[in-house]
Order: sequence, then structure tokens, then C-alpha cells
Amino acid sequence: MSISISNGNESVQASPNVVPLCDVLLVLLIIFMVVTPLISRGVELKLPAAVNTASMGENLDVVLYVRKDGTLVLNNDKVTLETLQSKLEEAYLEIQEKSQDKKLYLKADGDVEYGKLIYVYEKIREAGIESIALITDRKTEKG
Repeated sequence: MSISISNGNESVQASPNVVPLCDVLLVLLIIFMVVTPLISRGVELKLPAAVNTASMGENLDVVLYVRKDGTLVLNNDKVTLETLQSKLEEAYLEIQEKSQDKKLYLKADGDVEYGKLIYVYEKIREAGIESIALITDRKTEKG
């Protein structure tokens, strides 16, 4: 802060120094830019690899994660097999105004039992979803 004092005819003028404030704001901006992509990572899964894959868009409206132990996560909210159908219907009601396409993106761990996936698939179909995109890792030529 700077203060200028002169002979009795002029008043005191005070002005804050905003340079340190700008420095702090820039440091905070950099920290948030670095940390934000790490936070929105999603559910930790070991996806199976496939050779014939297609690239998908960045904006995935409804994503269902199936973990190795069979737990289900719908858009970062834990759900059970019994509540999956109603939660899917709610999720598609929310995005209905943006898109008429009912497409579900399914990320299942590579070690999930086949029988558990069949039960999940049946609940998805009961919710009226016909289009399911299976998300995998891209298999490299080496492995």
C-alpha cells in the first residue's frame, strides 16, 4: 500500500498494491488446471484390449462401470443390480432434451464374470436401451 503525504493543502491518497494478489491468483489457477484432470478420472478398471476399435467422442452422457467384484457405478454414483433399471431411466430423462439417442457406454473390468455381465445386460435392456457401446483399451501390435 502506498501513502502520499504532502503539505496541509492536499488529502491523503491510499491505493492498494494488487501485484501480489495477481501472483496468488495465477498460482491458484495453475494448481486447479493441473489437479482437475486427475480428479475426474472415473472408476479404476482394467479394461480388456481389442484390435478393432473405433474412437469415441469426449462427451459420454451415460457411462456404466462394472468392477471386478461386480459392483456397479453409473456416472460416478454407486448403484445395485436391483436399482440399475430405475437409475438408467432417470439418467436418460435428464439428457433427453439434449439427445434422442439412448446410447449407453459400458466399461467393464476384464476379469468380470460372464454371468454377472449377462444380468447387467438384461437390466439395461429392461430400461429400454438398445444401443450399448463397449469401451475397451486399444490393443497394441506388441501385445
